[in-house]
Amino acid sequence: MGPTAARTGATARLTRRSLLLAGCGGLGAAALGLPPARVTAAPPLPVQSAGPPPEPLEVELVARRRSARILPEPAGPTPVVTYGDDFPGPVIRLKKGQRLRAMLVNELDAHTSIHWHGIRLPNAEDGVPFLTQAPVKPGERHLYDFTPPDSGSFFFHTHCNTVEMLGRGLAGILIVEEEGGPAFDADLVCAVKDWQLNKDGSFGTIITDRGAGRAGTFGNTATVNGRIGPVFDVPANGDVRARLYNIDNTRILDLRVEGADAWIIAVDGNPLPPRPLDGWLMGPAMRLDVVFRAPKTAGGTVRLVNVYAPEPRPLASFRAVGEPLRKPAFEPAPLPAAAIPEPELDGAAAMRVDFSATAVAQVFDPAISGDLPLADSLCLSDKTFWAVNQRSWPEDGHQRLPPPIATLERGRSYVFELANLTPHLHPIHIHGHTFLVLDSDKRELPRHHADTVLLEPRERMRVAIRADNPGDWMFHCHIIEHQETGMMGYLRVA
Repeated sequence: MGPTAARTGATARLTRRSLLLAGCGGLGAAALGLPPARVTAAPPLPVQSAGPPPEPLEVELVARRRSARILPEPAGPTPVVTYGDDFPGPVIRLKKGQRLRAMLVNELDAHTSIHWHGIRLPNAEDGVPFLTQAPVKPGERHLYDFTPPDSGSFFFHTHCNTVEMLGRGLAGILIVEEEGGPAFDADLVCAVKDWQLNKDGSFGTIITDRGAGRAGTFGNTATVNGRIGPVFDVPANGDVRARLYNIDNTRILDLRVEGADAWIIAVDGNPLPPRPLDGWLMGPAMRLDVVFRAPKTAGGTVRLVNVYAPEPRPLASFRAVGEPLRKPAFEPAPLPAAAIPEPELDGAAAMRVDFSATAVAQVFDPAISGDLPLADSLCLSDKTFWAVNQRSWPEDGHQRLPPPIATLERGRSYVFELANLTPHLHPIHIHGHTFLVLDSDKRELPRHHADTVLLEPRERMRVAIRADNPGDWMFHCHIIEHQETGMMGYLRVA
C-alpha cells in the first residue's frame, strides 16, 4: 500500500493542512493503490449468542450539512454536519449477534468515511481512509457490513478531517444490547459535547495551533445530546441506565450524579463490577454506563454535573414523572460478562510506547519546549507537535503511509507500557482490539476492559491485548488536534 500519489493541479505537494481542510485531500484511489469506494461484505468476527441471530438491521447514514438549534434565540441556527436530523444521530440499537448493514451516503463537498469506535470488527470495515479503505468521495455511497461481537455502548464518527468534522457534529451512537442482563426502567443516551460558537450561532475557531500544541482548543458551549441543560423525564422511583459519552474533541470530564447514588456498570461498553461513580476521568471518546434510582416523588430531580472544572458545571437533569414504581431497595446489578479474548499474561511480549512532544520541535510552546510565546492561528497549520515512539505521523502520511509502530504476531499476547512523557493528558485509543487495563504508576485502577485509556501527565500505564484481529490498526491520541499533529500511528497484526 501507499505508493506516492500523483501530483495534481498546481499543487506539487500535499501537506497535512491541505489534507485536513480538503477532507482527506484530492487524491484519487488509484493514485494511492487502493480500490475505489465499494460495497464490502467481510466475514464478521465470531459472536457468542444463544439461538438464531436476528435479521440484519439496514440503515442509511447521510453525511450532510444541516442546521441545528443549539443557542437560544435571538441567535440563529448552527450549521452543523451530521448523519441525521438529530445530534448525535441517529441512535442505532442492535441485538447481540445482529448484523449491521450501514450505507454511508456522502452529500458533503469533501471525502469522508465512518470509523466504528470500540468495535472489534474486520479491518476492512474500520473506516480509516487510505489505511483500510479508499475515502468515500462526494456523491458516492459505501456499505459497512459487520456483526459486532460485543454488547455495549459504542459510537461512530468520521476519521477524515476529524478535527473539523467531529467538531461540527459528525457522530452517531451505536448500542449493542446485551443478552440476559438486568432490567432498567429507562435507558438513556447522554452524549456530552462542547461547541465553539459565536453569539449568532455560527461556528467560531474550532482548531488553533496553541490548542494543538497544548491541551486542545476548547469549546464555549456545553451540551448533552446537542442541547444546553436538557431535562430527561424518567419513571419515579425507577432504575435509570444512563449511557454517558464524551464525544468532544478535547474536553476531559469527571461526571457525577447529584441527588442520587450512581454506580458505574460498564467502561467503554465493557461490563465492570458495580462501583460508585465518584471520580472516573473521561477523556474524549470514553464512555461510562451508570445506573441510579430516580426520586420517588414526581417532579424530583437529580443533576448530571462535570466536576472537572474550577466550579462544578451542571450539564443535564433527570426529572421523576408518574406514579412511583414499586421497587425493592436499590442495589446495582452487574451486566453479563463480556466475551473478550483474555491476553495470556504469562509469556506475553513486553512493549513500551512513548507519547511525547516531537523529537525536534517545529514550534515554540512554553508548555513543551521553551519560553517563547506561541501566537494563535485561525486554522491548523502544517506543524507537528507530537510523536509516538519519537516518530510523528508525517505530513504526507495519507499519500505515503509510514511503517507501522510495530508488527504483532497474530494470536500472541502483548503487554504495552504506555508512557506519557508530557505535561498534558492524552486519551489513547486502539482500533480493532480491546485493552485489558492492568495497572498505573500514579493511581489505583481496577482491572477492566477499555478501548480508550486516559494517560495523566507523566503517567505510565500497563495494558494488555491478545493480537487476534489481523490488519493495520490505528493507535492514537483522541484529543483530535494531538492526533492530527503527530500523535498517531498504527499497529500491524499479521
